[in-house]
Amino acid sequence: MAGFRSVPRKAGRTIFYLTKSFSPNTICRMSNGKELPGALVEEIGGPYGVMEEHVDFLKERFNLITMKELKGNKEQLSEKITCIFNWANKPDVDSKLLKCLPRLKVIASAGAGVDHLDIKMISSYGVKVANTPHAVTSSTADLAMTLLLVSARSFMEAHEIAVSPKTERFHANWVGGDITGMTLGIVGMGRIGYKIAQRAKAFEMKILYHNRQRRLEEEKSVGASYCERLDDLLQQSDYVMLAVNLSPETEKLIGKHEFQMMKPSATLINISRGLVVDQEALVEALQTGQIKAAALDVTYPEPLPRDHPLLRMNNVVLAPHMGTATRDTLRLMMEDMVHSMMDAVNGLPVSNEVTG
Repeated sequence: MAGFRSVPRKAGRTIFYLTKSFSPNTICRMSNGKELPGALVEEIGGPYGVMEEHVDFLKERFNLITMKELKGNKEQLSEKITCIFNWANKPDVDSKLLKCLPRLKVIASAGAGVDHLDIKMISSYGVKVANTPHAVTSSTADLAMTLLLVSARSFMEAHEIAVSPKTERFHANWVGGDITGMTLGIVGMGRIGYKIAQRAKAFEMKILYHNRQRRLEEEKSVGASYCERLDDLLQQSDYVMLAVNLSPETEKLIGKHEFQMMKPSATLINISRGLVVDQEALVEALQTGQIKAAALDVTYPEPLPRDHPLLRMNNVVLAPHMGTATRDTLRLMMEDMVHSMMDAVNGLPVSNEVTG
């Protein structure tokens, strides 16, 4: 049996790393001789596959079956699969796949968003869905503040000045924007929105928020003010932070009207989903000066076409959907997914189950 090396985290949770590796084909049975439950993955390694450093942990608990293996031996392997390990939104889950997996119990999806999964259709097959909402909050909030800071202080332009071979001196009158004392409007005061508010409070920002329901406890904790109407938040905010889940109600939540409501000096920051923003309206707002700037971790599609106007704008900061892209966060996500999968296999209530 492999040993574990524990790594304490500031938040109080400990991550366990296996200290002994196994051959990919050796761990396929439990200690009692029973075959391990099958878990379908896109691939091992590669851009959408199981991370190499997670493989041993997973193989202690599951018989990993790749999509390529399933397609090559569907008759034998489809009966063995009880879980789908949905990492980076892969493998694609549709009715064709579900029909060939009669023993499937759960789809564990990495991250908080499940807009890539048809929950209603999946439920019709008697399959549960789980996500990892708790694992992603801190790292995503950290990135949200990073985007705010980088955009506000014109850091990308500053970097170019610092490294350019044409730079002979630094101009004393080159300036960025302020953060301390400015107003941050958070659209969506869920787990991530609240974490962002905590960080903004440390920067002595004035915090507004818009949410379907008023969050009195969180509001009091960070000194935030509730805006029942989104327009009221947009009109007052120097920075507008989008932290909502994608749903039919939030698709293109920010469009032409909303940009007209924002200050010409305002910056839009999106760490939710690209479809929450009408990108054509965003391009127009940036080009015409309706708003000052945008900082985006998410777009639609991802990546953007290489000739998209957002890629050529000096007042736009873009990141490659990296809100959860830290080693510890990815490890926590994987562990939470495994927990949900083991719950389903053992007939227990599935942790982090998505019910609607």
